[in-house]
Amino acid sequence: MDDLDAVHDLQSRPDVTRYLPFDVRGREEARSSLEERVAAGRPDHEGGHLLLALAVTLPPAGPVIGDVVLFLRSREHRQGEIGYIFHPDHGGRGYATEAARAMLGLGFGAYGLHRVIGRLDARNGPSARVLERLGMRREAHYVQNEMFKGEWSDELVYAMLEDEWRSRPPLPARF
Repeated sequence: MDDLDAVHDLQSRPDVTRYLPFDVRGREEARSSLEERVAAGRPDHEGGHLLLALAVTLPPAGPVIGDVVLFLRSREHRQGEIGYIFHPDHGGRGYATEAARAMLGLGFGAYGLHRVIGRLDARNGPSARVLERLGMRREAHYVQNEMFKGEWSDELVYAMLEDEWRSRPPLPARF
């Protein structure tokens, strides 16, 4: 809960929430969101399908600049989904790619997932580029498939299989 100020700063920005399934959040809504994510990390958590939510900070214990999440979409078929949110002041530096790469590693390693997807609004080019840099392939482009914040929106779906993850080239020294 020490990160509430940073979480509220992130979730209260229209430029951040534009492509997210929630609108700009006030402080109390940000608090509830943070409490839910903290609870998801407890072994006794019974709600929803959130497997893991991690804050992303600048070293060596700097401010929270974003978060990355892993959802379980099907236990039977070992399917997951990643997502991420980053403060625009820290965009373009590879932080989202690095954090999402770590989350994929946990999904395919610690959680034993077979397949992980990333879904996004087709207008969100920077997010699509993150998934492409991870080596995820674009599997679908749904045209005006849902009403999103008052307008029809296209959705892109990217995916990666566990064996694709394991056979990817080694990471550059930075990672």
